[in-house]
Amino acid sequence: MLMVIEILGWLGSVLVILAYALNINKKLDSDSLLYYFLNITGSSLLIINTLYHHAIPSMMVNVVWVLIAVVAIFKK
Repeated sequence: MLMVIEILGWLGSVLVILAYALNINKKLDSDSLLYYFLNITGSSLLIINTLYHHAIPSMMVNVVWVLIAVVAIFKK
């Protein structure tokens, strides 16, 4: 189980960083659905990982990150 949690955490990290890197290099607009999807998916995976490890402050950052992206989708 621990290996699955670690893989999810690493995948989540890659997705969030990928979204940021694509955006900063002007390959992905910050208001695109793909950008939102990468952030929601990545942060959700990080929430699972940080919750498992009882890293509540990091988990809360990711909860807020997901909420920001979800609100942005609904505004769009």
